[in-house]
Amino acid sequence: MLPLYPRSHLPLLPTGLRRIHAGLNPLHDSSTLTSTWPHRAWVAAGSATVLTSLSHAISAAGASHDPINPVLSAIAGYLLSDLATGVYHWAADNYGSASTPFFGPQIAAFQGHHRRPSTITRRSFANNTHALARAVALVAAPLDFAAGGNPSAHSFLAACGFCIMLCQQFHAWAHEGRRGKLPAAVAAMQDAGVLVSRRQHGRHHRRPYNGNYCIVSGAWDGVLDGCRVFEAAEMVIYFRFGVRPRSWGEPTEEWEEEEAASCGG
Repeated sequence: MLPLYPRSHLPLLPTGLRRIHAGLNPLHDSSTLTSTWPHRAWVAAGSATVLTSLSHAISAAGASHDPINPVLSAIAGYLLSDLATGVYHWAADNYGSASTPFFGPQIAAFQGHHRRPSTITRRSFANNTHALARAVALVAAPLDFAAGGNPSAHSFLAACGFCIMLCQQFHAWAHEGRRGKLPAAVAAMQDAGVLVSRRQHGRHHRRPYNGNYCIVSGAWDGVLDGCRVFEAAEMVIYFRFGVRPRSWGEPTEEWEEEEAASCGG
């Protein structure tokens, strides 16, 4: 196994760090925070996919007279969605740029988010969730069709798809500075650990900016950070491909928050 060196002993990023393309990192233009009709259409498509999986799960479970396995599968889907968002968030924060094919806009948004984290709370719902709603519609719909009459598979897809589609909304709630502005049910779920909380996610926006990546419940953060899973992956990628993650460098202005409001809570 590769040794996991302290961050201070790792090679620093070159001074010419990638700059986030201004056009894909709309931190100052409020017009880019509103929803468009294409955004709403993708959210509708993602929602329809999740509801279809849910209806198939309920009808198939009723026919099989086995409610236990579908429920367990839904829990598994919820847990996997948290892990998946953590891995994706880590990759987007540390690798690629605005010019990366297909993923460029999302990478730019994740990396630019460190400069103005509270901007996410001002995004309208469809603007914030449409990209992952599109992914759910395009990926989960054919999987749901392939699941046939398996209630557990439909239940897993419904729960996983729902959480992935809404993870950016969960993320936005974790940045809400005023607890009183959160829906009471959301605040209760944050307190219970069902959704990622402001306090837990706030650690991601503090030095050394290399942990707490999960944005559904944050349940996997303790395992991933405690076992240094991402650090191990970064070492493998570096020694195999020579690519350094952004978090290896000393924090620069790209990581520093521009706004006065603190991210922690």
